[in-house]
Amino acid sequence: MGDEGEGVCSKESVNGGTDVWSSSASPASSPDHLVVMVHGILGSTADWQYGASEFVKMLQNKVIVHCSECNMYRLTLDGVDVMGERLADEVVEVINKKPEIQKISFIAHSVGGLVARYAIGRLYRHPEGNSSQENLGGVCVRGTICGLEAINFITVATPHLGSRGNRQVPFLFGVTAIEKVASRVIHWIFRRTGRHLFLTDNDEGQPPLLLRMVDDCGDLYFMSALRAFKRRVAYANVGYDHVVGWRTSSIRRNSELPKWEDSLSEKYPHIVYEEHSKGTNADQCEQDSVINSDSDELEEKMVIGLTRVSWERVDVSFHSSRQRFAAHSVIQVKYYFMHAEGADVIQHMIDHFLI
Repeated sequence: MGDEGEGVCSKESVNGGTDVWSSSASPASSPDHLVVMVHGILGSTADWQYGASEFVKMLQNKVIVHCSECNMYRLTLDGVDVMGERLADEVVEVINKKPEIQKISFIAHSVGGLVARYAIGRLYRHPEGNSSQENLGGVCVRGTICGLEAINFITVATPHLGSRGNRQVPFLFGVTAIEKVASRVIHWIFRRTGRHLFLTDNDEGQPPLLLRMVDDCGDLYFMSALRAFKRRVAYANVGYDHVVGWRTSSIRRNSELPKWEDSLSEKYPHIVYEEHSKGTNADQCEQDSVINSDSDELEEKMVIGLTRVSWERVDVSFHSSRQRFAAHSVIQVKYYFMHAEGADVIQHMIDHFLI
């Protein structure tokens, strides 16, 4: 992996993915918490190099990080579902080779967040003896992810609501005509993944994949899997991210975007707003669908579906940074020498990470 921090080791793992762990770990203190890091479109394992090293350095002997490699470069154009299946297979291989693992978390950037959501839907296992996750005797019984306790599900600048219209892709300038043209030609560049992002896929007459992913769908338990995690977190750029808009990455309607002024603390100078939202019940969801008219029908259905579970939202701004025009990469610290100003965002993830 190269240039790891002191006390950090790495090796090529299954499928060529990279595993990172503390060099001080002894067999008796082998980490039992697997953290799967997933890159975005046209990305590679190198995209999470800084983040992976910081996690194992700051959480010594507590986590082992696996940077997924099964969907690198042009493979990210094959579609969210195809990538999700590959990621699920890769995770199973990692788990099978590491029997000491008992817990699992995901940290995913950009489209990688959608891929991770698909993969956990495939890997979800119902609570033992039950066909669904439910309260039994007043105790919440959670399902698992491939038999492991699900802890953190973290997305970073992920287009949860897709990239269709309404300024969801800022570099299209919010011009309706340009957005309509983009939705028709995006597959020429980003192939099947582009269709999924712009909600123009129509496999065998089915609704768009991202819409199907806000509910359990056949043997893919998308929402049950999300609900299984102890926490779900969406990090979002409030501006200068020309690839993924604030609304889609924070899973909000326009009217729900908060007002922010400046950083919340000196330790995290680029974190400008945080909120913890509870999951909404079915009745409230129906009310919201009538009350809110600031998004189109498909987007509204996705907001309603995804907010049935609780989310921590962390809003990030690089408005005063020299690197602000690369906000989509800076928030991840894709390359430290270029995107170092996002280091406080990675630190925030680590400081709030449940072990």
